[in-house]
Parts: sequence; C-alpha cells; structure tokens
Amino acid sequence: MSIRPRRSVLYMPGSNARALDKARTLPADALILDLEDAVSPDAKELARCQVAEAVTQGGYGRREVLVRVNGLATAWGMDDLTVVAELPIDGIVFPKIETPEQVFEAVAAVDRIRGSTDVGIWIMAETPRCMFRIHEIAAVHSRLTGIIMGTSDLAKEMRVRHTPARTGLLAPLSLCVLAARANSRSIIDGVHLDLNDEAGFRAVCEQGRDMGFDGKTLIHPKQIETANAVFAPSAEEIAHAREVLAAWEQARAEGKGVVVVSGRLVEELHVDEARRVLALATAIAES
Repeated sequence: MSIRPRRSVLYMPGSNARALDKARTLPADALILDLEDAVSPDAKELARCQVAEAVTQGGYGRREVLVRVNGLATAWGMDDLTVVAELPIDGIVFPKIETPEQVFEAVAAVDRIRGSTDVGIWIMAETPRCMFRIHEIAAVHSRLTGIIMGTSDLAKEMRVRHTPARTGLLAPLSLCVLAARANSRSIIDGVHLDLNDEAGFRAVCEQGRDMGFDGKTLIHPKQIETANAVFAPSAEEIAHAREVLAAWEQARAEGKGVVVVSGRLVEELHVDEARRVLALATAIAES
C-alpha cells in the first residue's frame, strides 16, 4: 500500500521570496506556493516570476510542491497556467471550482501547455455551489488528485460564524470528505486563522482528523509541528495495528475463521485499516 503523507500543507505567498526560500527547510509534508489569495493584484506578475524561479532552482526535497494559480476566468489565470504548467512540480491547485466542466477545462488547459499527464490536479472547494455538486466534481476526472477546503471563503459565502466547534461548516466538510473517499481522492482541511490560539488549533486539527481529513492547510510555519503530530498515527495506534495484523495472519495460518484482539472481533475491514495505518507510519518515517 502506497501512501503519501499530507499532514501539513503550508501556504507560502509567491510574492515573498524569503518565504519561498525558507520553505526548503520546513518540516511540512506539502507546500502550496500561492499566486492567488495571498498575493495582491499589483504583485501577481512578480509572484509568478518568483515561484517559477524558486521551483526551477529546486531544493524542496521530499516535500510535495503544489502551485495555486488564479482562476482561469480572471485576468491572471491563463498567464499563471502558461508558466506554472511547465514547471517541475507535483500539482496545480485551481480555486473556486463549482462544476465538473471546470475540472475538465482545467485539465485540458494544463495538458495543452504541458504536453504530458504527469502533474496532479487539485481543486479548492470553497463555495456553496461547489458543495451541491462536490460528488460530481470529485468523480469527473481520473487526473484529480485531491480536494482542499477553502473554509474562509466558504464561511463568508454561507454567512456562518467562525466558532470553535465550526458548527456551521460541519455539513459541507462532511460532504467533501464523503466525496473524496467515494472517489479515492485526498482531502485536506481548511486553515485556522488565529495564530495565537494554539489550543484551538490543536482542537480543530483533532476534529478534522476525526472527520476523516488527511491533513490541514496552514498559514504559518509555527502550525506545522501540531498538524504533523495530530494527523500521524499515534504509538498506540501503530502497536494496535501490528497486533491486529499478527493475529489475523496467525488465525489464517491455523485455519481459524474468528480473530479476537483485546476482546474485540477483528474482521477484514479492521485489517485493511491496520495496513493503512502502518503504511502511513512508514511513509512518515521515510519522509
């Protein structure tokens, strides 16, 4: 089983050359070099040039490198894509996706420029219209790698309050997790904006993990350590997974049809989850 850790996915503004350089040393699993929300209109061209230079220079190691372009319907979108699609990156992030047709358009535009199909396509889920079609969007194209929640934009559009429990966002968050899992896509939770609220940040990371997200998008390097810890299997989970697999294999070798671990019946689904936990732990250790 092959798994790529995406516990911590850090936004880095493309207009900030120092941030692009610092990203090479940070323990984030993935980076989103941003040309969209984190960049003011008068710095779009500068950001595009700096991201292209930084990526071409390399040095990001095992980190997954994504670039978020501006929407293709904006004044900057196609110029962004013309440059970004040629770069040696792992994926391109498209914002404000609301229809399956937009995914097809994005993939087609990338392929016209890049001439190959080796780059991942990611979408931002951040509008009410997207929520009503998220299953169709997630299912529409095999090139789609994953979904990233744009919770700030979504909260604004829905007019819900930013509460510690994220009550107003629970329904769309769950819809997106369901769509991702139904179509074997990765799914990354949205950002936490209060950098001084360490306890609150850990709480929403734990909430996102428990809801089924693979990781968390971050706005500052100080958030990486917590996200990496929360979205990684604990020592207890790893030990239990090993115990489940050992008991399962022993039972099969002995021709037994029932396996019990710590007083609980073990079925095929528990074995699958144990394998996933161990594969993720291995991938994290190797990253």
